[in-house]
Amino acid sequence: MATRDRSRHTGRVIAVANQKGGVAKTTTAHSLGAAAAEVGKRVLLVDLDPQACLTWSTGIDPDALEGSLHDVLLGRMPAAAVVLKVGDLSVLPSNIDLAGTEVHLMARTGREYVLRRAMEPLLVDYDLLLVDCPPSLGILTINGLTAAGEVLVPLQCEMLSHRGVGQLLETIDDVRSYTNPHLAVRGVIATMYDGRTNLAREVLASVTEQYGLEVLEPPVPKSVKVAEAPGRGRSVLVHAPRSKAAEAYRELARVVLG
Repeated sequence: MATRDRSRHTGRVIAVANQKGGVAKTTTAHSLGAAAAEVGKRVLLVDLDPQACLTWSTGIDPDALEGSLHDVLLGRMPAAAVVLKVGDLSVLPSNIDLAGTEVHLMARTGREYVLRRAMEPLLVDYDLLLVDCPPSLGILTINGLTAAGEVLVPLQCEMLSHRGVGQLLETIDDVRSYTNPHLAVRGVIATMYDGRTNLAREVLASVTEQYGLEVLEPPVPKSVKVAEAPGRGRSVLVHAPRSKAAEAYRELARVVLG
């Protein structure tokens, strides 16, 4: 039987990270994945957050899983056995068990590389793998950054969110030094954006000036449709396909995919 040449294609792994919660990080991962799937890309969403918001927002019940990312990271199951298909998207789901994974990983040699090794067999099967990191800078996020080639930083345009960017960039620098020297920051995505306020514009300008980060266009506007979508187990692109937020995520996906 002929074997597949795994060197021909490996999917892009992009971590979506911000240590501050409530910045639409999960929404951004889900929506960009949905937008990429709309144009025919094979997409895997990886839920690295013990809160399992990405899993839940795709319509999967985290409490009913037979296997989760927790089992994968502890070596109990291969990643391929845990992946679930939801419409055009594939999901590597999580549940609250992932909260205990960090304790187990702390005693393991090479703990920063566990997710990268687990995902390696899947790279040939997908064009884009989006890793939704938890809102912290612990070992799970470090695993996500070590597994990724690029980072996207969702940013709510207010000053506390801005402060978290500097702390995230310090962690990214550490990851580059120790586990993943080629990790690149793809850019910042402005979420829940209200262009009518001076603060929103000032925060974006200062992110570029202070940190030298590219702010990807367009910003994603505030929208009740975005808030409604997770509760219906779908992305905003399915829930409100013609909304301004859905169109913004489609355009951002084009920018990110290049």
